[in-house]
Amino acid sequence: MYSATFVFDKKQFDETFYQIDQEIAEFARKTTGYIGEEAWENPESGRVSNVYYWHTMQGMQELMQHPRHLEAKAAQSNWLNGYQVIISQVLRAYGDGTFAHPTNALTHHASE
Repeated sequence: MYSATFVFDKKQFDETFYQIDQEIAEFARKTTGYIGEEAWENPESGRVSNVYYWHTMQGMQELMQHPRHLEAKAAQSNWLNGYQVIISQVLRAYGDGTFAHPTNALTHHASE
């Protein structure tokens, strides 16, 4: 399993940002091996973290090569005050199994 975490600081979002962001998210959900996603925002700093999960790197690469993603990347300074992308291989996940999560297939429960 692989994940791509996109961390960014907000600047000013406009209608173009929301449209492109929605199109990218919809495409991501259709990529090969897509498992799920989640998003977090720090209310104090406004920093946002979007995490996407895939079974293999293929879907992630499809997303990175999508024309709207490339367009957003080229224009990111219009909407963001900086960003960081973290590509990870998920080796193991832990939890009690109480709630659904994209990594549940890997989750080992505390009783195991």
